[in-house]
Amino acid sequence: MKYYLYHIPGKKIGVTCDIYNRVTDQQGYQENEYEILEMSEDIDYISDREIELQKQYGYKVDKILYKNLKPKTNMRINVTEQTTTFPCPKGDLAKNLEKNKGLTWETEHGEFQINEYTIPWMLTNVKTSMYNEDRCYIYNKAFAYNFPKDYINKDKKVKSTNSVFDDIRKWARDRGIYANGDQKTQYVKLQEESGELAKALLDRDDAEIQDAIGDMVVVLTNLAELSQMRIEDCIDAAYDEISTRKGKMINGTFVKEDNLSVAEQTLLLDGDGN
Repeated sequence: MKYYLYHIPGKKIGVTCDIYNRVTDQQGYQENEYEILEMSEDIDYISDREIELQKQYGYKVDKILYKNLKPKTNMRINVTEQTTTFPCPKGDLAKNLEKNKGLTWETEHGEFQINEYTIPWMLTNVKTSMYNEDRCYIYNKAFAYNFPKDYINKDKKVKSTNSVFDDIRKWARDRGIYANGDQKTQYVKLQEESGELAKALLDRDDAEIQDAIGDMVVVLTNLAELSQMRIEDCIDAAYDEISTRKGKMINGTFVKEDNLSVAEQTLLLDGDGN
């Protein structure tokens, strides 16, 4: 078997044994948009050479050698700007996704991958094609919103800079919280944990305070997910809003400038505020 070491300028270096299917069919690049760097029938050589050139060109380096990747069935999916269509009925998608774990493809919204984290979302959001009942599809933009570009990593696992939130979401998925829970149940749970925190504060119990705060973060992560949001985005939005906010401390609470009295605003402008 011949292996192709290909280069998509500015994007990546990869290896495939089916250059057209992998690069053009799956990733959407035409012949004039990529180059074949080397060809070899030696999988050991080509696997090592891929890593070497990824480092040399400054691209993200694969954590698993090409030769160690499990063979995939390679579904011939169809990618458009809006959708990714799978060549099977909706009822057969689960088994097809399991067979193709690790399969990646390029879309207008970045690289997508089939893995243990993305499969539940696909199965929940997949729709039957209105033109052919033997095909089903997902919306690319919705997938990208739930799994941002830096969320899919080359080591065939999902990873992000806030990996603890990923762990929380996996824990919740495994226990059916997203499949069977809702926003209201999580809000009630948040109030329960808030009460635990209040008691811990009154008791000055540091261990319980830490535990209650952690539990509230878990619940908020799940509440965000059930609201079709990511807690990371909620945190970023909140920080963007407060990062330039001005105000002062009054009785142990930070009061933003808009809520200060005229006299207090004057003090702040004179430099006497905190």
